[in-house]
Amino acid sequence: MTENLYSVIQARLADTDKTFMEAPMAPPDRRLCSYGELETRSARCAQALVDLGVEPGDRVAAQVDKSPEALILYLGCLRAGAVYLPLNSGYTAAEIEYFLGDAGPKVAVCRPKVQEQFRAIAASTGVPHVETLAADGSGSIAEKAAAAGRSFGVVERSKDDLAAILYTSGTTGRSKGAMLTHGNLTSNAEVLAGAWRFTSEDVLLHALPIFHTHGLFVATNVALLTGSSMLFLPGFDLDEVLRLLPRASVMMGVPTFYTRLLSSAAFDRELVSHMRLFVSGSAPLSPETHKEFEARTGHAILERYGMTETNMNSSNPYHGARRPGTVGFALPGVEIRVANPETGRPLEQGEVGVIEIRGPNVFKGYWRLPEKTAAEFRDDGFFISGDLGRFDEQGYLSIVGRDKDLIISGGYNVYPAEVEAALDALDEVAESAVVGLPHADFGEGVTAVVVPKKADAGLSEQSVREALVEVLAKYKVPKRVLCVDSLPRNAMGKVQKKLLRETYADIYR
Repeated sequence: MTENLYSVIQARLADTDKTFMEAPMAPPDRRLCSYGELETRSARCAQALVDLGVEPGDRVAAQVDKSPEALILYLGCLRAGAVYLPLNSGYTAAEIEYFLGDAGPKVAVCRPKVQEQFRAIAASTGVPHVETLAADGSGSIAEKAAAAGRSFGVVERSKDDLAAILYTSGTTGRSKGAMLTHGNLTSNAEVLAGAWRFTSEDVLLHALPIFHTHGLFVATNVALLTGSSMLFLPGFDLDEVLRLLPRASVMMGVPTFYTRLLSSAAFDRELVSHMRLFVSGSAPLSPETHKEFEARTGHAILERYGMTETNMNSSNPYHGARRPGTVGFALPGVEIRVANPETGRPLEQGEVGVIEIRGPNVFKGYWRLPEKTAAEFRDDGFFISGDLGRFDEQGYLSIVGRDKDLIISGGYNVYPAEVEAALDALDEVAESAVVGLPHADFGEGVTAVVVPKKADAGLSEQSVREALVEVLAKYKVPKRVLCVDSLPRNAMGKVQKKLLRETYADIYR
């Protein structure tokens, strides 16, 4: 029996007339896609890829805008046994050249406006075919799919065969290609569907990008495996999300989605009284946002924890307390431990250490980097995440920060998340980021970059430091507090601390 993820989706398909995806902002002729149409269109796409010479295991790269056709391309790759390689739509030509050269895809799909640029890169990196796909669904790959046969089946794949390669964000050094198998994606989607009580009656409001684990694998695969429907938006548009929320039962988002909703007076308890679940991930949700959201709507946002390399690892409970500032418990079938970063020795409850994960969700390794892969796994199979965390007395996991973000100031360990939580609790602070910067006396100086809630909030470096002295040990109090209009973030809402460290590197010199 084939273990191709698409075969699993196909086996669950009961009602081919049911709407799988509605794209409210698309033209009328592209607005609706039933499960039956999904089956036909993904078969045509798979056939088009095979006609281009794609064989099982070949990579297909795509840097395209979010659209229903882009999702069909992903499913066509699964059916053909190809390895899907989604690329962030914001990547530059230099970054694309690296990814194509490293992954060696058989086909690269791009937006029509950069086709010539892609062809030049493809020629230099040995990519045989460049196809196009526009946000409106047009393009050469769409034309080839429309002309292809509709009888393509599903190529047999085992659970250990690759389904996708997702490149890490590359906050330190070059990005690495995380190899995800059909088994990784299937098992994680099945676990999440059960943990979050998804059924065919659900309607998911989908405003996430689909070049990332959250939007492509968590949201889409869970919907597909449960026969749910999706309201499929090209991105987060506040007015459109407010308009569509009454038609949805579930929303998945990054923290900035929820802060933007809270900024609107139209977002109230009545608007979301019918909603079943709000999920947040990809970046830390501040406890303040969690509390304000619950007070405004009566809904406690469910925060979970995942990585490019592991899919989802833990989740706050569907039934039970969803604790602000935590990411809940290990998902069924997933093991999580907090260990000494150097020795791998498991630590006691309450101690801070590196989070390590083992389970069917954990990736196969880094593409063409066997030594790096070996270095990131313990001898007993646990993956070393690089995230620092602790378990509290009730077993909830909290993320303290990244191992590489740990600040050692005057010989003391300072965890940025703890300082950020204290900053975000101040009435005048909208959000914050804490980094360590070179300091002649302390090695690293704890430095806070904060965004005021209002331009005239009266926020000053002195007032912030005085407030923190009351709640933090002296060595944790930032030596400098910098006020900015906004924090630099990537497409998934994560603060780019590397940019902050580069921007303010000389502040203590």
